[in-house]
Amino acid sequence: MTYFLWASVLIIVLSMIALLYRLVKGPNPSDRVVALDAIGVALISLVGLLSIVVETSFFLEIILLLAILSFIGTIAFSKFIEKGDIITRDNSR
Repeated sequence: MTYFLWASVLIIVLSMIALLYRLVKGPNPSDRVVALDAIGVALISLVGLLSIVVETSFFLEIILLLAILSFIGTIAFSKFIEKGDIITRDNSR
């Protein structure tokens, strides 16, 4: 069973390396957003697998934090690509 878990960890790490390449070298910004979101999902699954290997539930809070940060990062990056800035300021006041 532990060989299967470590093989899964290795596959996830290799996929994260490929996604990091796509994040840096992406042909267009939408590919970079998808790669950023996929890196977040891969990181969450990696921490989940390591939690199973170590046999602790402490990492579950870290998984929740990573999910929230990944969601916020993806939304901010998408908004930056769409409008050019993340926080819009209303100067009409």
